[in-house]
This record gives sequence, C-alpha cells and structure tokens, in this order.
Amino acid sequence: MLKQSLQQKLLQKLSPLQIQVIKLLEIPTAQLEQRIKEELEENPVLEYGSDSESDDDYDYDYDGDSDSKESDMDKDELSIDEYINNDDIPAYRLQAKNYSKDDKHEDIPFSVGTSFHENLTSQLGLRDLTNRQLVIAEYVIGNIDEDGYLRREVDEIVDDIAFMQNMEISPDEVEEVIKVIQDFDPAGVGARDLRECLLLQLERKNGDSPAQKNALEIIRDYFEEFTRKHFEKIARRMDLVDGELKDAIDEILKLNPKPGGSLSNPLHKTVQHIIPDFILEYEDGEFQLSLNSRNLPELRISNTYSEMLNEYQVNRKNQSREQKEAVMFVKQKLDSAKWFIDAIKQRQNTLMLVMEAILDYQREYFVEGDETRLRPMILKDIAERTNLDISTVSRVSNSKYIQTHFGIFPLKYFFSEGLQTDTGEEVSTREIKKILEECIAAEDKRRPLTDEKLVQILREKSYNIARRTVAKYREQLNIPVARLRKEL
Repeated sequence: MLKQSLQQKLLQKLSPLQIQVIKLLEIPTAQLEQRIKEELEENPVLEYGSDSESDDDYDYDYDGDSDSKESDMDKDELSIDEYINNDDIPAYRLQAKNYSKDDKHEDIPFSVGTSFHENLTSQLGLRDLTNRQLVIAEYVIGNIDEDGYLRREVDEIVDDIAFMQNMEISPDEVEEVIKVIQDFDPAGVGARDLRECLLLQLERKNGDSPAQKNALEIIRDYFEEFTRKHFEKIARRMDLVDGELKDAIDEILKLNPKPGGSLSNPLHKTVQHIIPDFILEYEDGEFQLSLNSRNLPELRISNTYSEMLNEYQVNRKNQSREQKEAVMFVKQKLDSAKWFIDAIKQRQNTLMLVMEAILDYQREYFVEGDETRLRPMILKDIAERTNLDISTVSRVSNSKYIQTHFGIFPLKYFFSEGLQTDTGEEVSTREIKKILEECIAAEDKRRPLTDEKLVQILREKSYNIARRTVAKYREQLNIPVARLRKEL
C-alpha cells in the first residue's frame, strides 16, 4: 500500500565556495601553484593580473572585491535564468569529466639510466645458460625486489612457470639458476633472507683475514645470537677475546643489508622538495610572519568575458539556442572564477590565522628553537583561540611547513600531548622525549639503559611516568630496546 506523507528535514549543504576552500586548505604551497595553473587552463574567464591592472567593468582580485558593475550583474541574474528556458540544456552540460579523486596519477620516471633489474638481466648474457635456464633466470630476476632479495619460495616459482610458460621444471633446476644469479653483482643479490645476503657477501671476500673468517662463522653458525647482540655468548663459544670479536663485528657492519639499493638509479625516483608555506623571521625581539606566496600568480576576472555577457543581456531577444548556451557558459565560468579567487583569499586568511595562533602559543619556543620550551598543544587549543573547527585546524596543519631562523619544520611538529610533573607543572611530552634521547645518547653502550632505569632517571627529574609510557616514547623515537643497543 502506497502512502504519501510530508516531512521536514534540516540538512547542511556546502556551497561551491566552501567546497573550494576546504580543498585548497588541504594542499601545501607547492601544490597550490599547480592548482592555480590548472584552473587558469580550464577556466578562460580567469587571467593573470593585479590590483593595479583592474579594469572598470568586472574585475576581481585576491580581496574578492568588484566594482560597481558587479551589483548590476546581480540584478540581472534573475532575468538571465528566465531568459534560458528549462528545456534549453546547454550542450557542454552533457559532457562529463571522467576524473575522480580516487584516480591514480602516477609519476612518470625519467627514461635515462639503467634500472637495477636491467643490470641483472644484462649479466645473464655473460653466462653460458640454456634456453630453459634463461626462462627460469628471467622469471627469478623479475621477482627480485628493489632491495635485492628474492621473496618467493622455490615451489611457488615452479608452479608459476608451469602455469605461465607451460614448462615443467624441478625445484633443483630453480635452485641451480638462483645460485648463478647470486654470483651476479652486487654481492648479496638474490638472497632469500638477511643471513643468506650477508653470507654471500662474506664468501665473495674469500675470508683472507682472521676478522673475515670470524665474521663468516658468526653469521653462519651464530646468526640468532648476533641479531640479539649476545656478544658474550658468541665470544665464549668461539673462544674469542674482545678485540677479535670487535674486529669481526666491524667486518659485518661494513656489509650492505640491501644490495639492490647500490644499483638503484636515483633518476627513477621522484625527489620530494620541501617548500615552506610560512616564513618566520626574528629580529630585535620581534617576529615577522608571512605566507610564502612568491610563486603564486595574482588573478582577476577577464573583462572580455564580462563585456560579452553584458552584450548578450542587452541583445537577448530573438537569439538562437547556441547564443543562449553561450550566456549560460559564460555565467557559469564567471561564478566559478569568482568562487576560486574568493577561496584562495579565504585560504590565505585561514592559514595566517592558525599560524599566528600557534606562534603566540609557542612564543618561547620560536625565540631560539629550544625543544624543551615547547608547550603541550593539541588541535583543540588552536581551534579555541581562532574560533575555527578542529577539522579546519587539522587541514591547515597537515602537510604544511614553516621556515624559521633555526630550520624548516612541519606544523604537526608543534603539536604534542602534555603531562604534569611532581610539582604540578605541565610539560610537553616532546620535552620528555628529548631527555630520553639525551640519556640514551650518553649511555654506556656496553651496558645500555633499560626502560626501568630510564623511568628512575625521569623520576629523579620530577617526571613521574610509567615504564610502559617510556617504552612507548622510545618506540616513537625509533630507538630499540636496551639489548639491541648493546655495542662492544
């Protein structure tokens, strides 16, 4: 049974301008420059310009201001909509832009240099291999990753070649070809794990010196003890004195755990350059904060298109469908251009508002860049100071950088949680991490500080925190446990 009913709903809808602002807030300065260029290419109404070049018809600058003709156009908007009949659907609206934010835009590498896998394939020509072995070798090389390791099992390779090449081979044949590839340069390539990789490199050295012979025995027979840094156990079982063990360990540390990286062509990788979004200068006790907009062009509305629209409005009687489509097209592009310029202005204002709040909150830190001066600060603190939503502050702080007189830092660097000392003073967790780093850097590497000992040191400095918290901070700093920090 069908039933009709009336309902009232309160919905929040974002205007085109709000959508533009949200999108522009998320991107850093380097991408903003590219985004402006794309908009200039897509929208013929936008053009380069400045305030001094403003015309008397219908110009916009970054301030979003327009002259007297803007009010005239606002009055004519209703008449334009009435002028275009609902049945007159412009042809350009029937064309869809088949692009989505989910589409992948992959960087195209340089077409110069020799890749790691091409280098391995070229070495195949120097070996006397049968056609059958060449097929296996090419497949094995194709499965070696950029670090130089063969991550697939022999049985899987046998199955893959049988399925794709319709060729039955035995695991022994694959092992034989793998041994050939493991003799290629760089030493260690084609290994299945780190132990095999290090063994291949040590065996290539022929073990001429006592240190190399001891290093080979350590990796071959005591690899687990080596990874766990049980040096006393290794020295006792191999009957080595401290000097002999240290020489062997030093020999192992000279090896390359990622042999593929030695032949990776840097031109095949995209280099990420950091362009600061803010520039902070400190002179005579005063801060000067500015946006880095040196490469951003100034925009304005083309007076040619605004005049064209005015002409269509004056002479709109007895015009063809194509002329009506032109009116709608120009009007849409004018609106889009105005929204884009206004969105850029709002982006700049929002960025400055948030950064000024961060600067004011962390003023003591920005004087000298002393990390211990950083106050506990979360997104909510800045949101309350700026009367902005937390999500807006998050968008501003994401992927943005500031250039100071003591270095370039991401805005996320200045946000941290806080805790209280025994005296009730609130301190940043970053200050505690700094103390942990200093303690570990100054420790005796023969007897590294355990997490329990670090807790005691912090408590002596009035930082009353639990051992699990120290472990969490240590992991965030990418510092291994005491056992793995042990050195001879």
